[in-house]
Formats: sequence, structure tokens, C-alpha cells
Amino acid sequence: MTDTKELASKVLSGDRRALARAITLVESGRADHREAALDVLERLNATDRQAIRIGLSGTPGVGKSTFIEAFGMMLTAQGLRVAVLAVDPSSARSGGSILGDKTRMELLSRNPDAFIRPSPSQSHLGGVARRTREAVRLCEAAGFDVVLIETVGVGQSETVVAEMSDLFILLLAPAGGDELQGVKRGIMEMADMILINKADGDLKPAATRTCSDYAGALRLLRKRPQDPAGFPKAMMVSALHDDGLATAWEEMTALTEWRRAEGHFEARRAAQARYWFNEEVKRGLLAQLETPQAREAMASAAAAVAEGRITPTVAARDVLDMVRKG
Repeated sequence: MTDTKELASKVLSGDRRALARAITLVESGRADHREAALDVLERLNATDRQAIRIGLSGTPGVGKSTFIEAFGMMLTAQGLRVAVLAVDPSSARSGGSILGDKTRMELLSRNPDAFIRPSPSQSHLGGVARRTREAVRLCEAAGFDVVLIETVGVGQSETVVAEMSDLFILLLAPAGGDELQGVKRGIMEMADMILINKADGDLKPAATRTCSDYAGALRLLRKRPQDPAGFPKAMMVSALHDDGLATAWEEMTALTEWRRAEGHFEARRAAQARYWFNEEVKRGLLAQLETPQAREAMASAAAAVAEGRITPTVAARDVLDMVRKG
């Protein structure tokens, strides 16, 4: 049985092994583990430690891992502690994930001021694992200054990561064909910064054009109240040569400080807390459909619908009424 008091104390002291154990606990689907995880999170709730939460999404092959390693090494060189929560896609057939982020970030994984935790998406939509937000909170409690949340890959559902991060960064590559068709408007509207990676060598002219295209597109979007003048913005970086990373970080910190001063930072976190409360309620209601009684009722109703004895709408109403009455 997990000693939640001791585990929470070790997380607060910055014990990396305890942090890994705590994340494993919150990610577990076992009922007893869930109760223990909630107790750990409740014990850590009193701490006022805050990290800058940065969500990072990007198209396949854009070099997210290379960027995160170079960016993380730069931040640790400045005396900051960096946690990376990398979400890998799970197989629809086997349910397994490769979880190879530590091998792709070899230098950062050996850095004593960095912590890398790969997690399977487990078919959860949104580009993040179901308990990623709780893992972020654990990393904050452990004293990390920056938490990078790497999503599965770009897509319309990837915007869920914006609901658990302070800054949402979209990483794109140059020379990808019709650039503005490469990413849908929805995710562009959520991005605080668009970074064009691989802006080096023969790709630099293409990166310059891509950056100009996106800068123009961002100017056409409606200005958001949480953005100062000039944001959201597009910039060029080269993770391979460490070009533009320091400037990108300066822009990120400037945006964060402005939002803190204007009250947008805390307001955004409060809105995110409300969002995840609503999500937990919805998930709890859906879980009620997994009970043996509910499954039996759904199977019976599904058979009646298939035979044409009842309409799908009425059958769904009857099943929901049964669940509500317990």
C-alpha cells in the first residue's frame, strides 16, 4: 500500500524517483491507485509553487524532440529546472506505445536539472494523456521552473493542450508545400507563438517565406484580450544550431510577465481549472455506463434498436433514465 504522506513529502523535496512514482500513480487505472493519487494531489495542493507551463505541438517530422532537447539544455544552462512530459501515440491494435523520447533526447535525459517522462496517449484524444494535467501539477510541486508538454502531433484535437498550459507553441517546418493549408485555423487561433524550425542551410530561404506567410496570417486573426501588441507572432529557429532559441525564450517570458501584470495569467489558470472540473464530471458520468448493470441495459436496448422495436433516441433516453435512478 502506498504511503501517500511520505510520497508527497518526497515529491516536495524534489526526489526524482518519487516524482516518477507519483506520475505512475496518477496515470494508473486501478481504483485503489486512483484514491492514493487523489490523496497525494490533495496534500500537494497547498504548495504555491508555479512553473511556466509550455504546450508544444507540431507537424510530423518538424523536429519536436530535437527542439525540446536544445531548448531544455539552454534553459538548464541558465539555472532553470526543466520537466518534459512527452505523450506518445498508442497503438489502436495493441494499446502499446514506443515511449522513445528519452533516447531521442539523450543529452537532456542525462542532465541533472531535467526530468523527462514519456507517457502513452492510450487513445485519449487531444494529443495528451488523460492525466497529463495532474502530472504537470506534480512537476510544479517538485520544484521545476519550466514544464514542457509535448503532444502526440498536430491536429484539430491538439488544442486540448492549450487548456493545461500557460503558453501554447506551434512548431512548423519550412518547405512543406502549401504552408497555410498545413495547419487548420483552429489550432492557429490557439497558438501564442509559431516557431518555424529548421531555419538553417538550404532551408533558410524557405523558412523565411514560411515565417512571413504565417506572420501575415496571424495579423488577420482577431486580436485576443490576453495578448499584448505583436502577439501572437511567428519566428524562425534552428534547434540543430541553437539559433533563435534564446530570442524565442525572451519573447515567451515577456509574454508571461505581461499576462501576470495584466491579470490574464491567473484568470487563464482559473478558467482552465473550471474546464477540467467539467471534464472530470463528464468522465465520471461516462464511467457509470461501464457498470455491469448499465452494460446489460445497453446491450438489451441495442438489440431492440437493431430489430426496429424502438428508436435510438428513445432507447438512449431509457438507458440514461435507468443510470440516473441507479
